[in-house]
Amino acid sequence: MKIVLSGLLLFNLLCFLLFAWDKRKAQRGQRRIAETTLHWATLPGAAPGAWAAILLLHHKNRKAAFWGVTLGLTLLQGAVLYFTWPSFS
Repeated sequence: MKIVLSGLLLFNLLCFLLFAWDKRKAQRGQRRIAETTLHWATLPGAAPGAWAAILLLHHKNRKAAFWGVTLGLTLLQGAVLYFTWPSFS
């Protein structure tokens, strides 16, 4: 169980840092990280990291389509957690 939680923590940290890096590139007018890349980074259980970046860094917070996909990924991760949690006990 500790390995799974450590992995999730690592994925969330990496996702947050990727969003922060994209925000930094946006502020400097540099070439950005593709939204699909940010979504792929969110997919492996990193929705909390993505939401933390969206809310704390105010990054991608005005794009309804981006929020919609991130919300869908969050719901998907919640469903996976709900159905797999009994197997971890």
